[in-house]
Amino acid sequence: QVQLVESGGGSVQAGGSLRLSCAASVYTYGSYYMGWFRQAPGKEREGVAAIATGGGSTFYAGSVKGRFTISRDNAKNTLFLQMNSLKPEDTAMYYCAAAPPFAGGSWIRAPLEQYKYNYWGQGTQVTVSS
Repeated sequence: QVQLVESGGGSVQAGGSLRLSCAASVYTYGSYYMGWFRQAPGKEREGVAAIATGGGSTFYAGSVKGRFTISRDNAKNTLFLQMNSLKPEDTAMYYCAAAPPFAGGSWIRAPLEQYKYNYWGQGTQVTVSS
């Protein structure tokens, strides 16, 4: 079983930055594929960024590419999302998610699809004001 706890959300003005963290309680964290998703009020949850097990491959939604950076520290079982140049449309609940090791080849074909992920955190709210 994998437990995920997000932190780092908050309120910021447009153009500001936030860094989200996700702490994972699993012995083999380094073997899980990880992603960040978000859901704004009245909208469906969407994939924001994803990262492979070793951190060498990363993927981003077009709306955040160049502004957000996903990274992971496998020694500390932690996932990060650095968000810069925030916009009001980035306002949402942000979730981290984990895909199991056997996802492998399937995950790489659609890393931002939520059905690839088995484990989810409770979310952290990000609010960006104009």
